[in-house]
Parts: sequence; structure tokens; C-alpha cells
Amino acid sequence: MARSAVAAKVAADMKSASFIREMFERGRRMKAQRGDDHVFDFSLGNPNGVPPEQFFAAVRAVAAERQPGLHRYMPNAGFDECRAAVASFLSREYRLPIDAKSVVMTSGAAGGCNAVLRAVCDPGDEVILLAPYFPEYRFYTEQANARPVVVQTNDAFQPDLEAIAAAITPRTRAVLINTPNNPSGAVFDAAACRGLAELLSRHDRPDQPVYLVCDDPYRRIIYDLDWCPTPVHHYPRSIIVSSYSKDLSIAGERAGYIALPPALPERDVVLGALTMLNRTLGFVNMSAFMQRVIARCADALCDVEFYRGNRDLLCKALLEYGYELIVPRGALYAFPRTPIPDDVDFIDRLANHGILAVPGLGFGRPGYMRLSFCVDRGTIERSLPAFRAAIGEVRSR
Repeated sequence: MARSAVAAKVAADMKSASFIREMFERGRRMKAQRGDDHVFDFSLGNPNGVPPEQFFAAVRAVAAERQPGLHRYMPNAGFDECRAAVASFLSREYRLPIDAKSVVMTSGAAGGCNAVLRAVCDPGDEVILLAPYFPEYRFYTEQANARPVVVQTNDAFQPDLEAIAAAITPRTRAVLINTPNNPSGAVFDAAACRGLAELLSRHDRPDQPVYLVCDDPYRRIIYDLDWCPTPVHHYPRSIIVSSYSKDLSIAGERAGYIALPPALPERDVVLGALTMLNRTLGFVNMSAFMQRVIARCADALCDVEFYRGNRDLLCKALLEYGYELIVPRGALYAFPRTPIPDDVDFIDRLANHGILAVPGLGFGRPGYMRLSFCVDRGTIERSLPAFRAAIGEVRSR
């Protein structure tokens, strides 16, 4: 039988690849045809807030250093001073005593998720994903030779504990969560965090561990909250994966990390696996330069008020026009229900009005659409008549 140029699995994945990138490319074509001012791109979650001054000060300081060896290979888990700075920040943020040796610097949260799932999953194991979920989770899971099991959240995008319980089997190895959530902007409340921890504790055993993997890059991008609840406080077998992509608005720098809370069973064994996989998967870790930068500004934060203003402007208008929407409490996205059940069809209708959005189908939740509000404020303002026209067009039919 003839072979294709690439592996059959990869070829199949390419056909079902992320709607997000597909819409981004569609936007490039539309802008070339219509002009930038007539295309309103809400498709890509590319944080556009200005990095804080602490970051730029750290960049200047690191760039001025001339010590030999600063740009050579480093320990696989990262520079000690960077790990210590991140651990100190995390101890305050999670209100847990996290030490430097429990932190592994990674190439973004994506590199961290891949390392974690490869570390804990055997072929045929299952990873529960709570929909709506970041589309790449499915690829991360399958690349770990595990099987994704999708469980829907409830109407408020909170964990449906009964549905999760029904999905757990002897092959369940991990539950991968994201709160604040991409794409819904939902923040799991304290009761949900405790309930999820209690549920997993009933199934977790030394000979059949169930990990809770918390992908937390939006943790500090929150609105109307002082602190983001977390199940890490209640469930010992938790692993934190995150990055500075959103905290500092530096997504292109791939500044990520994994952190193992102190109560994690067999923590040293897990840490050893992650340190090895960080290297053997080819990511190695965050760049030497950026690690030295992060060591100087590990607790800095971008201007969240910029995103809050965008959220308020967009969501207020959508609700006024008649879109059904739960106002997001975190992250960079609104996730309204589409006014017709076929979300892909409605996305096409929006495109006719110059608006680029991503169908909920791509996040495992058909009937919704993701709108990324980490865009220029003027983009939102100019797009509002188009959002009004699109829903009016549907209702008139």
C-alpha cells in the first residue's frame, strides 16, 4: 500500500486541526481583500496588553550582563535562581509552600502539558477533558499515547461532578482542567474545586493514581475576584502547569513552568520523570536569556484593567443586542451561545459582516462561539454594528 508523505495519524490531525488557526488564516485573506479596517478579528487569543515595566527593566539588566557561560546549556530543570523566584511567587499565589526543587522550567505551558501527560500516562490510559476545552489538549493527550475522554461542564461551565464520576474508569490517569477557562472565561468556584477534589480522592489509589493537571496560564487574569479558587488546595495528587504568556503578555517568549505541590505522592519520582522528558521531548526548557529575565520579575503582572475594559465593552453590547452570554470572570474570551444551533453556519454569517470568530465545535461545545477580546479597543468599537446586524439578520428570517 502506498504511503503518504507524512504519517497517517498526522495527516488526519492536519485535517481536523484547530479552528483557531484556520480562522486566523481566513482573516489574513479577508484583510488582503477588504482592508484591515473592515475586518474584525476575534479569533486568536494573542495577548496584546503591554508587558509591565518590571519586565522591560529585567530585559535591560540581563542584556547588559557579560559573564561567561550565561548562554550555555543549563540543568534540565532550569536555572536555580529562576526556579527559586518562580517557587517564591507560586507560594504566595497558591498559598502553599512550593520549593525551588519542585519547579521545572518549560517551553511554554504547552511544553509543560506534554511533559506531564507523557510522564504519567501509559499507552491506552484515559485523560478526562472538561468541555469546552482548549483544542490542543486532545493532541497533547494522544501524543502521550492516551485517549481523551470529553465530559461536558454544566450550563454555567462549572464541572459536572456526576458526569465526571460516570466517565472515570480503571484506565483514567488524569483530569486536565483550565480555570479561568479558555474559551468560556469561566472560573471554577470554591465549591466546584472542593467537589472535584473530593470526587477524585474517592478514585485515587497508590496502585492506580489519578492526577489532576491544572493548566493555569490565565490564573491571574481575573475580573470581579480577588483570588482564583483552586482544587490544588484540596487534592494532593495535583500538578500545576502554567506560563508567563498572559501574566506578562509575552506569549512569544515561551516562558513556562511545571510546579509540584508539597503533598504530591512520590514527588521526587515524578520530578525526575518531568526533568528527563523536558529534555527528551525536545523542548528542553525556557531559553537561558528569558529564565534570567523571569528570575527578576517572577511576580509581575500586566495591566488587567485593559482587558477588563475590553470585556465590559464587548459583553455589554452583545447582551444588549440579544446574544445569550455568561459574562466571563477571567481569561481573555467571551463564549456566547450562537443565535442558531449551527455555530459553524453562524460563524460564516459573521464573516460576511467582517467578523472573525471561532465556532464552539472546535472546543467541544457546539452551539457557541469564542470571541477573543485581547484586541485593540478600536476593533471592538468598530465591530459592534456588525454584531448587531448579524443577529438581526438571523432573527428577521
